[in-house]
Amino acid sequence: MRALGPGSVSSFLKIILDVVYYALWMLIGAAALFALVTLLFSFNPGLLASWLPFSERLAQIVARGPYFATALIAGAAYMGGVLAIVDILRRIFMTLTAGDPFHPENVRRLRLVGVIFGGLEIGRYLLAAILTLVMPGQIRGIEGTLNLTTWFAVLVIFVLAEVFREGARLRNEAELTI
Repeated sequence: MRALGPGSVSSFLKIILDVVYYALWMLIGAAALFALVTLLFSFNPGLLASWLPFSERLAQIVARGPYFATALIAGAAYMGGVLAIVDILRRIFMTLTAGDPFHPENVRRLRLVGVIFGGLEIGRYLLAAILTLVMPGQIRGIEGTLNLTTWFAVLVIFVLAEVFREGARLRNEAELTI
């Protein structure tokens, strides 16, 4: 099977990226809606009490509503970064499907993927630091430890961007040759 052009592996991967792109939009919308509902119930617990019998457990959940909403918003923001990466990859795979892997825009796109990916990792560190300060000992699953695999991937993306830049330069030189 071919790697580039219509009906190739790259066109199949482009379809998968399209599906993921629209699924991420739906997840971000759902997270935003749940954050809004959570805030509504936390500021007006009477709405929730009219549907459910009010108990101590329900009061504890309602009291943590702003924390849940903040977590949902942070998750939606993270998914927004992933959405941006997937959208850029979709654009790169469009050029691969068209048979033009060394399109000059792909260099900028790959660099942008590296910046966003690095930004998401820095955002994870910041979120872990803030949550440790605001809610010490209560947050599990979010660690602010250095992830060498992620930073290695960021470096690989930047190196690939330079490879694409060199490929675009060579292609441009070849087009100028008679």
